[in-house]
Amino acid sequence: MKKRVVVASKNPVKLKSTKDAFEKVFGANIFDFIPTEVPSGVGDQPLGTEETLNGARNRAHNARKLVENAHYWIGIEGGVRVIENGMEAFAWVYIFNEDMEGKAQTASFQLPPEVVKLISEGMELGHADDLVFRRKNSKQGNGAVGLLTGDLIDRVAYYAHAVVLALVPFMNPSLYKLNNG
Repeated sequence: MKKRVVVASKNPVKLKSTKDAFEKVFGANIFDFIPTEVPSGVGDQPLGTEETLNGARNRAHNARKLVENAHYWIGIEGGVRVIENGMEAFAWVYIFNEDMEGKAQTASFQLPPEVVKLISEGMELGHADDLVFRRKNSKQGNGAVGLLTGDLIDRVAYYAHAVVLALVPFMNPSLYKLNNG
């Protein structure tokens, strides 16, 4: 019987990045991935590290309320934070099971001034990207990271690295037992 991984999103990018990472860490064909649509409990465009991490954590725990019988629950939340002379984008990944939790942040990258202006006016990053880059629903595709790097880094790979890093405690349970027990 396959282990169940509940992904707190129906976004194909988040599903694929989770699948790629879990299969890289644990092997292929041992998991069923179950997408769910759940609230983050934070703003549509999380601002800052804490709000973004809370969004990922809330999504994972809300997914568990929806699908209780699973081996892992995972939330991925993209956010932005103000930096000197601008704003950068990043995401948090939060994974938990009955025994422990893991979390990791993606790399961050600076956003262009036109996108920053729209976010500062209350627009979500994905919508700002669509407007500036004349795209449609880019957050379910290559997203800001893909648009700005010319797809040298696509959004799936961008998230997948952080999912692998969030799995570190599960890969090394004896080293993390005290921190999660």
